[in-house]
Amino acid sequence: MRHPEFLRWTLLALVFSFVCTAAAQNYYPATIGNTWVLESDTGEDRRTYTLEGPETVDGKELTILKIETEAPDIETTDIDLYFVSVGDEEIGLHKTILDEGVLGIVTAVFEPAATFFRLRLAVGDKWLISAELKLAVLGREIDLENITDVEVVDVETVETPAGTFENCAKIALRQRVKSPFLNLDSTSYQWLAPNVGPVKYLNSDGIEYNLVNSKVGEPSGEPSYDVTGDGVVNILDLVFVASRFGQADATADVNGDGVINILDLTLIAQNF
Repeated sequence: MRHPEFLRWTLLALVFSFVCTAAAQNYYPATIGNTWVLESDTGEDRRTYTLEGPETVDGKELTILKIETEAPDIETTDIDLYFVSVGDEEIGLHKTILDEGVLGIVTAVFEPAATFFRLRLAVGDKWLISAELKLAVLGREIDLENITDVEVVDVETVETPAGTFENCAKIALRQRVKSPFLNLDSTSYQWLAPNVGPVKYLNSDGIEYNLVNSKVGEPSGEPSYDVTGDGVVNILDLVFVASRFGQADATADVNGDGVINILDLTLIAQNF
């Protein structure tokens, strides 16, 4: 018969092995209230990403990703709005309202929802965002066709003023806009860090933005996996839970089922 202490630490070793090989990585934490601020080297160009809401659109409760762009050559802040839903595997895009400066406001509705970003990414992943756009300018509406090819092209380490982020997914966004009088092609790049989100952006004009600060919280209503309260989910949290295996200790009962077991260890491992 195995000693309970031996079993406890054997389970910890197995779960830690799982962490090293298959821990879940969310490349775009989409909790309302999350904020990312990216700036150019000069600090004159800034992009602020904020998740707001929820807001009901056509009977659906959606989150709003607001991207504000400030630059010396822009008299007023450009504000782009993306109305999204968050699933287990991806962020769905339902509607966009984009500020195109002197061109006017461009809107698009996606029915069914398009894939905006996948939460777990690997090099070679590809998807397409296609929409019929409405450009409102000088009191008129002009139809446009927009196709964006999205591809994960590399995994890189990114150094920013907010810190160094490893295993960042480098995503190419190749956009084609077609209309009866105008055709535009552009390519931009977005770097997403696992469990952090946007850390770097290179627009089609060659302006590079890097993360200067962010606020990324846990999804509302979900348990805290940082049971030690040190601000990060790591091996200390696994040890804390494993040392209470089989007990009824609320401080280590991550899933709230009344007992510390393999399910609690697995949840911490998935958020390591």
